[in-house]
Amino acid sequence: MARQTRAERRARREARERSAAARRPRDGQAAIRPTVQPIAGPPRQVPGSGFTRFISESIGELRKVEWPGHNQVIQATVVVIIACVIIGTYLYFADQLFSKLVSKVLLGQ
Repeated sequence: MARQTRAERRARREARERSAAARRPRDGQAAIRPTVQPIAGPPRQVPGSGFTRFISESIGELRKVEWPGHNQVIQATVVVIIACVIIGTYLYFADQLFSKLVSKVLLGQ
């Protein structure tokens, strides 16, 4: 699809504005949908706002949490330890390889 020229975009915008103007109610006609006016007055005060509300909501959220059981904690701990051993072993051998490579190639020793 070819890129639109500025004149084509302007013509399309003007046509859209004309169609929107045709749909607007004329003077003396009622609007199709009444506009919603914001309620004037002081801002709504929520009881218990501030630190105490934060604490009570936090406790309520923590009660909804599904806490892991003893077996799940042990399994997750074992998985983390095994992952750390694998990554540590990989990093050790990579370090040994690159230290020899740097000393031979870059330092010329």
